[in-house]
Amino acid sequence: MQARVHVSLKPSVLDPQGKTICSALNELGHRAIQDVRQGKYFEIQIADGVSEEEARALLETVAHEVLANPVIEEYRVDLTTGEKS
Repeated sequence: MQARVHVSLKPSVLDPQGKTICSALNELGHRAIQDVRQGKYFEIQIADGVSEEEARALLETVAHEVLANPVIEEYRVDLTTGEKS
């Protein structure tokens, strides 16, 4: 089973790196881009034999306690039970 965890700053938190990226894109001629919010992306492989319920609980714990700072970041866990991609 494979999981993807997306972590991004909460909308209320200033994103200076995103602003810098947006500015650079505008300077390169991509004027239609008005805003950029950057984040982190993790691909996690779950061991065989772990149920979907157990995997989701584990991933929620790991995302909340390790991968994201819940004070300023939000996260989304996507679980895939199909073949690895």
